[in-house]
Amino acid sequence: MAKKYKIKTGDTVQAIAGESKGQEGKVQKIHTKNNKAIVEGLNLVSKHEKPSASNPQGGIKEMEAPIDISNLSLLDKKGNPTRVGYRMKDGKKVRVAKTTNEDI
Repeated sequence: MAKKYKIKTGDTVQAIAGESKGQEGKVQKIHTKNNKAIVEGLNLVSKHEKPSASNPQGGIKEMEAPIDISNLSLLDKKGNPTRVGYRMKDGKKVRVAKTTNEDI
């Protein structure tokens, strides 16, 4: 069974630990098996690519590496890091920012 996380694809998050600490980005993908997420512009690594038919030049390419979900914090509408809670609203479970108490 897949784990459930308080951070979803498309959320804007901030790195709270690691080399990318303080940087912000949008979540592109979540890997539930190893508790990691790929975030746009965070945890950049250099990857060496061999020349191929699609890339005849080859070379070094920068790409995002997965970062642990525990090192990410969701940003509220004002851009401040916040924890996530849940509330029932019209019979549906809604995510709520703990700092501002607003729906996410």
